[in-house]
Amino acid sequence: MGRTDALKDKIQKLGSKQKLGALLKYADNSEDDVRMAVAMAMGMIPTYESGMALIPLLRDSSPMVRAAAATAAADIHAKHCEEYVKKLAFADSDPNVRQVAKAAFDKLKDSVV
Repeated sequence: MGRTDALKDKIQKLGSKQKLGALLKYADNSEDDVRMAVAMAMGMIPTYESGMALIPLLRDSSPMVRAAAATAAADIHAKHCEEYVKKLAFADSDPNVRQVAKAAFDKLKDSVV
């Protein structure tokens, strides 16, 4: 477990330094919580490329990754993710993901960028 925590700390630092290229290396990690950390870190990088990199995470098999990606998309006002977030908000199989994505969708819908 220590290795995963250290990796999540590293991912957090990469996000705060806006190092998207380095973050992408961890986006397909086998651990759900590592991919969730990647999604959260991408929410610190307000670029088009970061929003595009969130799209596969919005389709992730893990509900917690999808929820984190939806929140990150809203945090960076990634309008190009809006349809994906909308789909999660109204059609995801997990009720928690629907709730989180609905809040993210409302934030995206109301943002003017």
